Amino acid sequence: MSLSEVVVEGTLKPDGTLDLDHKPNLPPGRVQVIVQALPELPDGDPFWDMMKSIWAEQRARGHVPRSVEEIEAERREMREGWARRQEAIERLQEESRRLRGQQP
Repeated sequence: MSLSEVVVEGTLKPDGTLDLDHKPNLPPGRVQVIVQALPELPDGDPFWDMMKSIWAEQRARGHVPRSVEEIEAERREMREGWARRQEAIERLQEESRRLRGQQP
């Protein structure tokens, strides 16, 4: 997902208007809206009941999920860290090969 795209769930009302669950974090301007029906969560399903309970407890504590930008920044940092680690491994391997070649 690009930084100029967000996914926001909401409710389609009988008159065709949308009631979004939260304000999209996008600048004002024209947008494209794709409406996709979401499946109803089954009542009494133990897994979904547990998830609803977890989500309700998080909301009650004031938990704010990470933004797309925060997640992408963390992923970028992790990729860069692994790239630096791989470069260090390759340097060590090359140095080992070079030293092995110098031995009598």
